[in-house]
Amino acid sequence: MKTTLYSIAFSLFLSFNLNAQSHVDFGIKGGVNLTFFKIVEANFGPNVETEVGYYGGVFVDFYVDESFSFQPEVLYIDLGDFKFLNAPLYAKYQMANNFDIMLGPSLNYFFDFFNNKFKVRGDVSMAYHITNALDAHIKYTLGFQEISPNGLFFGIGYRL
Repeated sequence: MKTTLYSIAFSLFLSFNLNAQSHVDFGIKGGVNLTFFKIVEANFGPNVETEVGYYGGVFVDFYVDESFSFQPEVLYIDLGDFKFLNAPLYAKYQMANNFDIMLGPSLNYFFDFFNNKFKVRGDVSMAYHITNALDAHIKYTLGFQEISPNGLFFGIGYRL
């Protein structure tokens, strides 16, 4: 399964990279991360605990046409005891002037926690372009496995 995901990601990257007509943007992003853990407390049932952390990283935007692009990212996330790499693979669509929506899988590698260090989650993100180079974004990450928490990200991005 892991090999298949890597093959798909590499093929998509290569296919967009080989298109000489396409426009490519590079940038950096960072911000605050809120992660929600469900903790079961004896007979009281589930209790949600929230951890606050930060994230930062880089992105590449491969434009297919004016309103559609493919945007892979690599983010380092520090969340107290959790330190991991997050690599969302977004399909990005411009909904309105200066407003984008992004959907896609999120590949995660946890450095110092869990026996299974590789987890796949789903992301939905929105960005508002303040200027051509600067945007504000929010993203929600949904964990599919029992020990793969959900997260809410608030940040800014800058195109270089």
